[in-house]
Amino acid sequence: MPSNSLSKKIFIGLFSGLLLGALLQIIGSDALAAPAVGLADMAGGMFVNLIMMLVVPLVFVSIVSGITQLPDIQSFGRLGGKTFGLYILNTLVAISVALVVALILRPGTGVQLPQVGELAIATTELPSISALIMDIVPRNPVAAFSSGNMLQIIFMALMLGFVIKMLGSEMDSVAKAFRKANKIMMTAITLVMSLAPYGVFALMLKLGATLEAGTFVSVAGYIALVVGLLLLWLFVVYPLVVGLTTDISASEFRRKTREQMMFSLSCASSNASIPVTMRTLTEKLGVSQATAGFGVPLGATMNMGGVSIYITIAAFFLANAFNVPISMEQIPALIAAVFLLSVGAGGVPGGGAVMIGVLIHQMGLPVETAFALIIAVDRIIDMFVTSANVVGDAAVVTIVDRTESVSADAVALSGK
Repeated sequence: MPSNSLSKKIFIGLFSGLLLGALLQIIGSDALAAPAVGLADMAGGMFVNLIMMLVVPLVFVSIVSGITQLPDIQSFGRLGGKTFGLYILNTLVAISVALVVALILRPGTGVQLPQVGELAIATTELPSISALIMDIVPRNPVAAFSSGNMLQIIFMALMLGFVIKMLGSEMDSVAKAFRKANKIMMTAITLVMSLAPYGVFALMLKLGATLEAGTFVSVAGYIALVVGLLLLWLFVVYPLVVGLTTDISASEFRRKTREQMMFSLSCASSNASIPVTMRTLTEKLGVSQATAGFGVPLGATMNMGGVSIYITIAAFFLANAFNVPISMEQIPALIAAVFLLSVGAGGVPGGGAVMIGVLIHQMGLPVETAFALIIAVDRIIDMFVTSANVVGDAAVVTIVDRTESVSADAVALSGK
């Protein structure tokens, strides 16, 4: 199936499912809606489970295979440094822009919620950098695989790939086996993706049938601001940066990530989108398997530009809605909190909302009222958050791959 045809089918499945779900809700017939929603829930859940089934073996195999294909050990350090640095930079820029926008537009002002006492943003109970780093090394490899702990799986794959590469030619057969396993996984992904239009249709039908329109109307400005910023990142910032730093134009990048965007909108999970991101990079954007295999799993774990925007705007919205605006003195602590929470957010549906719940507690706001307001509109926002996250992964990995190509060309020329 041509990729362009698949993109169109996913697009049709997304909007037709949403429209049919909304129609079922308008009709209001439980006899008709309940069985349809139940069937859609089952079908959509099975599709997501099918994707998630491939994620852990794909991540492990692709990283090991990618490292064994690097020209030398020095390439591994350079590739890791570039990828990690750009992911951190992307998150910090996203926080900064969202912060400036929130200070100017003051979301939540005028929303009538019960007033609380003085706002306090504490960081004592937030996850620390040391705790995040320490948790990377697993005590039990089997438990890491069974729980799907991406950071730990990435660490084990990096270590194994490094050792195989270090042992040199005597491990050629092992490296070849991992490359074959990676080819098998990519073929399995292509097979599963042929079902994507139907899975997306089912997921969106359930969403359209269960959303409460009244809740969205009451906080429409907040939703519009978050989604507007995320769309800016998706359609302007990432394509423009890729266009300025690589041989791929902004319009070409937008076109080639369309399928990835549509899929992530429906599943709202960075982890579930890993196979699609890998496919987009290697088959459409011409990124090497080595760079994609290393960068995509790492990005799904820590490149959270979309989540950063979401958490920042939500913090200001809630503070203003409860009539306890954030002061300039509290902004440094807020930035630190948002950064840690963004990196710690899980690549699963609702991961950003969970981290906002942690921040609500740290801000001293009424947890039940504030979190209920966030979670009521989370599903629609989370769709765009996930798309911003995964397209950000594609942008960073594409830039890193092109710089690696330039470095390799320079080395080749110098050796002549």
